Parts: sequence; C-alpha cells; structure tokens
Amino acid sequence: MKNLKLNNIIGQRFYTLVCAAFIGLAAACSGSSEQQTGETAAAGEADPWAGLEEVRSQINAPEFPDKDFLITDFGATGDGKTKNSEAFQKAIQACNESGGGRVVVPEGTWLTGAIHLKSNVNLHLSDGATILFSRDSSDYLPVVFTRWEGMELMNYSPFIYAYEQENIAITGNGTLDGNANNDNWWYWCGAKKFGWREGLGRQNPARARLHQQTHDEVPARERIYGPDDYLRPQFVQPYKCKNVLISGIKLINSPMWNVHPVLCENVTVENIRVESLGPNNDGCNPESCKNVLITGCYFDTGDDCIAIKSGRNEDGRNIGRPAENMIIEDCIMKEGHGGVVIGSEISGGARNIYAQNCTMDSPNLDRVLRIKTSSQRGGTVENIFMRNVKVGTFREAAVKCNMFYEEEGPHIPTIRNILVENLEVENGGKYGVLVRAYEQSPVENLRLINCRINGVEIPVQVDHVKGMEFEDVTINGQPYEFEEGEETAEM
Repeated sequence: MKNLKLNNIIGQRFYTLVCAAFIGLAAACSGSSEQQTGETAAAGEADPWAGLEEVRSQINAPEFPDKDFLITDFGATGDGKTKNSEAFQKAIQACNESGGGRVVVPEGTWLTGAIHLKSNVNLHLSDGATILFSRDSSDYLPVVFTRWEGMELMNYSPFIYAYEQENIAITGNGTLDGNANNDNWWYWCGAKKFGWREGLGRQNPARARLHQQTHDEVPARERIYGPDDYLRPQFVQPYKCKNVLISGIKLINSPMWNVHPVLCENVTVENIRVESLGPNNDGCNPESCKNVLITGCYFDTGDDCIAIKSGRNEDGRNIGRPAENMIIEDCIMKEGHGGVVIGSEISGGARNIYAQNCTMDSPNLDRVLRIKTSSQRGGTVENIFMRNVKVGTFREAAVKCNMFYEEEGPHIPTIRNILVENLEVENGGKYGVLVRAYEQSPVENLRLINCRINGVEIPVQVDHVKGMEFEDVTINGQPYEFEEGEETAEM
C-alpha cells in the first residue's frame, strides 16, 4: 500500500489529528474486499480524497457487440395498449443467445409487464420511446428472489430485473413510466395521502410478518409474498450482477425505490433523470454494492435522492456485505428526504463513500448529508467524504448523524471519519449540524472544513462526539469553532 500525499485544500493540522484514525481503514479498490485506503507511514501523510481516483479506476461501464434487436421484429406494438411482455423477453433471449448487443425500443409507447435482463444485453430506449409498465400486479409474477427494505424474500418481480447476470445496461433518452399513482401501487403503502382508504389492502401486515421472519432467520426463499401482501416491487433492480450501466433514461411514477442495485459490483448510473414523488420513491439506492459511480443525475423524489444501504438487521449482519467504494458527483437534488443518505438499512456497514460537486435546493429537501442507523441495525459507517456542495435551502439539517432511527436493540452502531469540505448553504433550515449518538459510541472524527452555512435556527446541536472539529467554518455569518467536550444538548 502506498503513502498518500497531502491534499492542498486541507491543512496539515487536520491530517495530524485524523490520519491515525484512517490507518488500516477501508478505501482501496484494487479488487480486495478488505479495507485498504489510507495506511500511512507517519502522521500527516494521509489524504482522504486520494482514494477517490483509485475507486474510479475500478469502475468501468460495460461494452456491447454492435448488433441490434428491434422489439418490433419480435411482435411488439407501440400503441400504449397492447401488452408486449412476450416480445420484450423474446428479443432479450435472442440478443443473449447471439452473444449480446442492443435490444432497441423504438419511438412509441410500449406497454409491458416485468422485463428480465440477461447477460450482455443493453436495453436501449430510442428518442421518443416510453416503456409503460402494466398496472396489473399479476404481470409481475411468478415471484422472484429480491430484497424489500433490506430484507430478502420472494416477492413480485421488480419492473426491470436481472439476477446473477453480467454486462447489462439500460440506455438511451427514452422514458421508463412506472404508471403508479394514488389509485395504482402507491396506496399499498397504507397512507391516506397516497390513496389508501378503509377496505383497500396495504403492506402493513406483510411488512410486520417479514420483519419477524427476518428476526427468526427463516430461510429467505421460504419467505414467500405476492398477491394480497401488497409489498410494492422496486422499479429497476439488478441483483448479484456485475458490470451494470444505467445511462440517460428518465424514470417517472415508480411504485417504490427507483434504481436499486443489490449485491452488485462495478455499477455506473449516469445522466439519468428521476421524477417520482410517490411513497418511498428513493432515487438511487445501491445496497451492499461495491465500486459504484453515480454521476450527472437529477433527482426529484418522494424520498431520499440517494440512499446507500447494506441490509436490515439479521439479514444485513448475516450476509455481511458492506456498501463500499462509491462516488457520487455532479448531481442535482431537489425534493427528497435527504440528498446523500447512508442508511437506515445499513447493518452490513458502509465505507469509502465520496460525494462531490453536487447542487441541492428545495424547502422539501430535509437534509444534505444524513447518516441514519440504530442499535437494532448495528454496523459501522466510516470514511464518508463530501466536498464542493452548494445548497440553496433545506428543511432540517445540513449534516445529520442519528443512531436512534426507528428502533433500538443490542447492536450499538459505529459512525466515524466524516469529512465535509467546501459546503455552501444560502438559507438553511433548523440545524447546521445535528448529532444523536450513544455515550458508549460517540460519532468520531466528524469534521467540517471551509464551510459557509447561513440561515439556520440552531448552528450545532450534538450530544456524544469525539474528535469533532470545525476549521474555517462560518454559520449565520459568524465564525464557529467547536471544542472537544462542548456537547450542546442532552437529547
């Protein structure tokens, strides 16, 4: 492992204080699953950002043979009324069996049920093409092996799904329309504001049963859900796949999470536009994935814009796959519970997350950077780096670390090594920085450097922190310094 040079932006004082915390911690991406980022020979030599390009070097979009398979050649009709599930699958099968290429969706509106991708297939949406997904839940059966809120099970197929495939893509300038609204899919969440009313089915009983089965460690393939359980499928979910590209497309009206790669390696999500304000309509949720690039994307979502995950409770701990080596850059976040979020399904841990050069601005965007976990989740979240982020406004907190999300248990989490640089907030919400942690597990090495946060009601509210430091930080126009032991609240 090589020594890493000092970053000119960050002063020597910062590195002298923190480099020891990075020795032996994760970051490298040379193909090993072990943490390797910042081992140094002496204090003062670690540069947290030096690992970013090393991560980038491990992420390469797949390429495909120059062969096209038009869905119209397999019987598809683009009138928005004819169901084309069989035509899609025939085209994908032919493309896969011939060694790969593009399955091309021409201009038009193409109604379909679930689409299952296979290795070496690029599903390409031409300009003016819309894939419109059926509102008939039976079009997403038989059930498949999937994850739902961090728990494994057999459930409705995600609208676009791939299992244990390699070299797959969804590309082009067309639109994926999930066709969900308060009368279709969304009301399954059980909330009246999304259309649920007495007499309609909802997810609550099945969700509770799945939680119990997870706790009891019932084998995942014996957790069978589907009709009458109302667990909404995800929009796009590659599962245990390698070399994944999602590029250029627009996603609207998702039933639940939009882009949800699970246990995947080498994932690129670039230049997509997500506009979907339904319940749990997260934009992009890489879960237990390694080597992920999310770049140039636009998120206007009903839940977190980007939420990094690694499994819930027993499933996350037993599988033990962290979310690691991820780059988020040049993205725009509008509405959403959080801009860049880690958790809450984070029992497998998260490490080596780099977010830079993003813009956020909405009174309905709750937090800029949020880490949410609990003592029921457990896990270690470490080496989280954010820089060069401009924010117009937000509702709750610029930076929030919370160890008390939803439920408590015996698995005390760890949060450490969080660096936020060059954050500019024009008119913030309630808090600049908000921390809720356990006394026996304080948030360690949370640092803000060269940040300007304006318009907040409460500059800093924290309970248990260790090694927290502000350097060249201005809040509401006044320099703000934080001294060790200056906890501001008992929460």
